[in-house]
Amino acid sequence: MSQKVLIVDDAAFMRMMIKDILTKNGFEVVGEAVNGQEAVDKYQELSPDLITMDITMPEKDGIQALKEIKEQDSNAKVIMCSAMGQQSMVIEAIQAGAKDFIVKPFQPDRVMEAINKALG
Repeated sequence: MSQKVLIVDDAAFMRMMIKDILTKNGFEVVGEAVNGQEAVDKYQELSPDLITMDITMPEKDGIQALKEIKEQDSNAKVIMCSAMGQQSMVIEAIQAGAKDFIVKPFQPDRVMEAINKALG
């Protein structure tokens, strides 16, 4: 059975890029969300094995959404994605429970490395 992934990013192009990498590697993308609030709602609804989460989004940023998802499910596996390689955000995301961090533009090898590491 393929592992289910929820992709969260406010940019459709970025969601498409990640979805392409994942489906080519045998993952099933069960949902997409465009902001942090939608991510929290869809996590409850879809129970994915993994989430890729953008940090900078409207309504609720990725770090806030990560914290809320981890409150609901301490075993949630979340990989943060951001165009900004800001050290403070990386550290905050990891402290909030993110498994890994990928920087845009995505390198398929790095995406898969982070996903395989997160899923153990």
